Amino acid sequence: MKIEKFDSLESTNKYCEALDLQQVGDFTCFWALEQTAGIGQRGNHWASVPGKNLTFSLVLHPTFLPADRQFKLTEALSLAVVDFLSIFNSQSSIHIKWPNDIYVRMLNTTAESERHPYKKICGTLVSTRLSGNHISAAVCGIGLNINQLEFPSWVPHPTSLALLTGQQYELEPLLRQLLQCIERRYNDLKSGSDPEAEYLTRLMNLGVPAPYKYKEEEITATITGIDPYGHLLLEATDGRHLSCGMKEIALLS
Repeated sequence: MKIEKFDSLESTNKYCEALDLQQVGDFTCFWALEQTAGIGQRGNHWASVPGKNLTFSLVLHPTFLPADRQFKLTEALSLAVVDFLSIFNSQSSIHIKWPNDIYVRMLNTTAESERHPYKKICGTLVSTRLSGNHISAAVCGIGLNINQLEFPSWVPHPTSLALLTGQQYELEPLLRQLLQCIERRYNDLKSGSDPEAEYLTRLMNLGVPAPYKYKEEEITATITGIDPYGHLLLEATDGRHLSCGMKEIALLS
C-alpha cells in the first residue's frame, strides 16, 4: 500500500488517467486535500470543501478478473466503504444506491428524515482498462464526506461522518483505515469470493416500488436484482422487465 498526497489536484481520477498505469504499483493511492474539478457519477461535479473530506483515487491491477466480471470490483469497493462506515455509525443503516454510491438512512425518525430518508455520504467512480479478455488496471475514485458540515444547496440530501457522529476527525488515519477495508475486500475477491449476494442485501430499494425516469419516461418499478454485467434489473408496474445501464435510468427523489 502506497499513498501519494497532494495539496490540490484538478481531479485525482484525471491525474491517474494520464499516467502509464502499468508503471504504477498495485494498491497505490493518490490523495488530494482539494479537488478543483472532482468528478462524480454521470459526469457530475463532486462538491467538497478543501481539507474536510477524503477525495482520492486508488490504482489496482485486478488481472485475475475477466472483463465480463468487472462489476465484481464495483461490488467489492462499495462493500468496503460500508465496512468502514459501520465502524463509526450505529445511528443509521448503510445502503448502496446502484451502482456504487453510499447512502445512510437514519434510524431516529424526524420530519426531515421522513421526507428524505436516505442521505448521500460517499460517491465512487470505477474506470477500467482491458487487456484482451481481462482487466489490466482500474482507477477507483472515492469521495467520502468526513468533516464537512454545510453543503451547497444544489447537492441532493448530503451528509457526512461528522454530521452523523457529532465528531471531527483527522483525515490520514481514516484514509488508512478505509484502505485496509478495501484491501480486505479486494483480497477476498482475488481469492474467488463473490460479493454479489452481500451487495444485494445492501442495495437501496431492492424489492420496493419507487419512481424512476427510464430513458424519457417516468415509471414506477421495483428492483429485482442485477445481471452479471452490473445492469439493474427492474419490473415496472405495467409488467415490463427492464435491464438498465447507468445512463438509462435514474431514481426520482
